[in-house]
Amino acid sequence: MDIAFLVAKRSTCLRRQVGAIAVTDKRILATGYNGAPSGLAHCLEVGCLREELGVPSGERHELCRGLHAEQNVIIQAAYHGVSIKGATLYCTNLPCSICSKMLINAGIGDVVYQEGYADSMTEEMLQAAGVTLIRVDGA
Repeated sequence: MDIAFLVAKRSTCLRRQVGAIAVTDKRILATGYNGAPSGLAHCLEVGCLREELGVPSGERHELCRGLHAEQNVIIQAAYHGVSIKGATLYCTNLPCSICSKMLINAGIGDVVYQEGYADSMTEEMLQAAGVTLIRVDGA
């Protein structure tokens, strides 16, 4: 979990720094943090659209120039041809419902997280898909 928090430090989001890593057999398969797509301006440079529009956390995910850390884990694994089927995702925050759907389809078996997130569908969907959800206390 410490490594997920270290990865989160690379985030370029002005609202929340999130880091995630996919792990199998104690080996890191892929990492991700929240921020703008490669080659595009980051919120640190151009400001936060969500802040400008007053969008609350957990709502209207499409109104953001950034990708979530969990999305970037899946993308990085696919980009490099690494299967994350059956892997454990360590994430600083509970994934949102959109990321949860992606994690389910990517075959993630367990999600370990520390902090909550304002999205009530997440736990319901992960549980229904048989994904084990484990909350750990901060150090």
